[in-house]
Amino acid sequence: MLDTDAWQAIWLTLELATLTTLLLLIIATPLAWWLSQTRSRWRAPISAVVTLPLVLPPTVLGFYLLVLMGPQGPLGQLTLALGWGTLSFTFTGLLIGSILFSLPFAVQPIQHAFESIGARPLEAAATLRASPLDAFFSVALPLARPGLLTAAILSFAHTVGEFGVVLMIGGNIPGKTRVVSTQIYGHVEAMEYAQAHWLAGGMVVFSFLVLLCLSLLKRNGASVMR
Repeated sequence: MLDTDAWQAIWLTLELATLTTLLLLIIATPLAWWLSQTRSRWRAPISAVVTLPLVLPPTVLGFYLLVLMGPQGPLGQLTLALGWGTLSFTFTGLLIGSILFSLPFAVQPIQHAFESIGARPLEAAATLRASPLDAFFSVALPLARPGLLTAAILSFAHTVGEFGVVLMIGGNIPGKTRVVSTQIYGHVEAMEYAQAHWLAGGMVVFSFLVLLCLSLLKRNGASVMR
């Protein structure tokens, strides 16, 4: 059965995943819109930077974020100067790392949704004298809703399953930075396989439900497009 530490890790994981998803939707939506619409020469480099977490080993990203947030890093020196202390091995640092690590899982589905809209709906809005901002909120966002839902599901699930980045940035501090993935790791290290089975089995069920939701969402989106 699940003990108090396990439930604590579960709630912390859900809190981290929820905050990461909400912040990513706020950050990724305008970024995805810009990437889908711009012809700037900066599009390719910025798109590559956004996609970088997909190919970087999580420990590499975690290491550089740890250096950045440490007392000798620029971000760490800034937070120390502001009296906030360092962000490494804190929930806030964990949140920043999760946002950066899951960024492509939010940006890419939204970008593809915006690109699939095409120019005609926006041109129609422009003929009705809608401003670019009005067209974005009244036309582009509603039509991109499947992409937004996919981004939210993927971002949440990816954050729940993080291990390397959270271990590097947050360590494994109970009640502070210990999430489900690091809790499983701790149980395995201590050879507490029964407790690890409960958490790992829950992660398997969760992953199956995520894939099922994505499959249903894709099918419903395809039926709407017909």
